[in-house]
Amino acid sequence: KKPLSAIIKEVCEGWSLGNHETFALQIADATNFYITEKNRNDIKNGSILRLTTSPYQTALQLHERIQSSSMDAKLEALKDLANASRDITFAQEFINLDGISLLTQMVESGTERYQKLQKIMKPCFGDLLSFTLTAFVELMDHGIVSWDTFSVAFIKKIASYVNKSAMDTAVLQRSLAILESMVLNSQDLYHKVAQEITIGQLIPHLQGTDQDIQTYTIAVINALFLKAPEEKRQEMAHILAQKQLRSIILTNVIRSPTPVNDEMAHQLYVLQVLNFNLLEDRMMTKMDPQDQAQRDIIFELRRIAFDVECEPNNGGSIEKRKSMYTRDYKKLGFINHVNPAVDFTQIPPGMLALDNMLYFAKHHQDAYIRIVLENSSREDKHECPFGRSSIELTKMLCEILKVGELRKLSSAKTDTVQS
Repeated sequence: KKPLSAIIKEVCEGWSLGNHETFALQIADATNFYITEKNRNDIKNGSILRLTTSPYQTALQLHERIQSSSMDAKLEALKDLANASRDITFAQEFINLDGISLLTQMVESGTERYQKLQKIMKPCFGDLLSFTLTAFVELMDHGIVSWDTFSVAFIKKIASYVNKSAMDTAVLQRSLAILESMVLNSQDLYHKVAQEITIGQLIPHLQGTDQDIQTYTIAVINALFLKAPEEKRQEMAHILAQKQLRSIILTNVIRSPTPVNDEMAHQLYVLQVLNFNLLEDRMMTKMDPQDQAQRDIIFELRRIAFDVECEPNNGGSIEKRKSMYTRDYKKLGFINHVNPAVDFTQIPPGMLALDNMLYFAKHHQDAYIRIVLENSSREDKHECPFGRSSIELTKMLCEILKVGELRKLSSAKTDTVQS
């Protein structure tokens, strides 16, 4: 029931430690979190507590130590900072000392001083940068500082670490995590990051063997996809197809000797949903029976199935042509034999069903012709009409694959960043 400050004061007086305000209690386990009035009730009976310097004093000391001119001292300080930053009580104090700005300045310009030493001190350089970025990620994860405060110079520097072909694994991992968070948390930063990073620069990171790097890479691709304006998503999907992303993921991730972990599975699921969601527009578009370009697709299905040339206008009477079309549309399995365009006015699946049918007819022509001919000669009770079946299958797949449910992903993606 005593105030925490009174307990700390008693302990300090018992050991003649002087000013009790410069001390605090910490839980002595792997978390090392500071005990405060807010979280003191979370401590379990039997837990060992450690008397240590207060969060403010620790933050002040680390703020000074990371600016040391000694490389070794700076490295140790950054290592300590990366560990301490996981605690929100410490993080708040360090941020209050303008610690985030100090770290970003070190990334923007401070690391340049060590570029000349990189050849002879490469491990040290990689560790310096790695711990700096780790501390930055840990501090930002608490949600105390807005992502909108970062400069273009900082974004360019982080992007440069991702774009380099040979970069320290830890640095690359943290850089990818930072870019993902920037994109997800700020529309303005999305535009700036999108100018610095291309899909082509991210793809090589999927072709390695480090699953953590692969996971963060897909997370960045997902973030760029999720935040892209509507008109740019189709363009992105086209680029991903050109870069053979599906094949690369299949070869290097899914068929890799390393089993796919939960986080990778989630990111792959998100990527899949983002791709499927691009079909929503066609799924919710009704066919216009008066649109000649759309009607031509149905004519093309008929032509491929029955290998007929488009008859000239004077080729037989109008009634004869209509009768022939009706017969063929019945064989193709449409509900409305006279005007099959009406079959595609139901949404979902709308025009997406017709897109699928045309793709199948063009790319799997033999199978398409066989299905149509086999069903056109079956008894009615055993039929599986191509047209009706295709429409129903498309509708069913849209439901199973949750096409159009992109909005639910935003919160899931935010949770992913925090984890």
